[in-house]
Amino acid sequence: MKQIGLDFFRRDTVTVARELLGKVLVVDGCAVRIMETEAYTADKASHAFTLTQRSEIMYETYGHVYVYFIYGMYFCVNFTTEQEGSPGAVLIRAGEPLQGVAKMKERRGVTRREDVCSGPGKLCQALGIERRHNGLEVGNEVMLFDDGYVVGKMGRSRRIGIRDAKHLLWRFFVKGSEFVSGEKK
Repeated sequence: MKQIGLDFFRRDTVTVARELLGKVLVVDGCAVRIMETEAYTADKASHAFTLTQRSEIMYETYGHVYVYFIYGMYFCVNFTTEQEGSPGAVLIRAGEPLQGVAKMKERRGVTRREDVCSGPGKLCQALGIERRHNGLEVGNEVMLFDDGYVVGKMGRSRRIGIRDAKHLLWRFFVKGSEFVSGEKK
């Protein structure tokens, strides 16, 4: 497996979102294959639509972990993209458990492998990703690898759970995967 370097993220956010499919995310001895992503830039559905203390990481970095808390109960993990000054991040929505599956099932309190990482909050809970990971450079505690996996067919749709910018088809997923959180068309 080849570790993914920072330059991978120093590109167009939508391209990075597509190309993260099939890559392996490793945290604390647990590994998942990324099966679903969403791209966010400065569009109205993004935290980066307005520069704030929370969103400045999307403006100032690429190849960094961006973790935020939603609904008062879940963490979500993103990877910052683009070049400095041009905001972007890719949300990791779902993954296929590969390594440390028993540990991830225990963290989630589930028995079925399909239920371990089938949503962005579930994925963070399974991998133990928390606010303390926010701002880390990829490769420090949160690692990404390319093991040569080839995505068969990629699906594309609008992003899930947003009110604005619904016309943007920036959700990408591995078609036919049982490890995708949203619609699987």
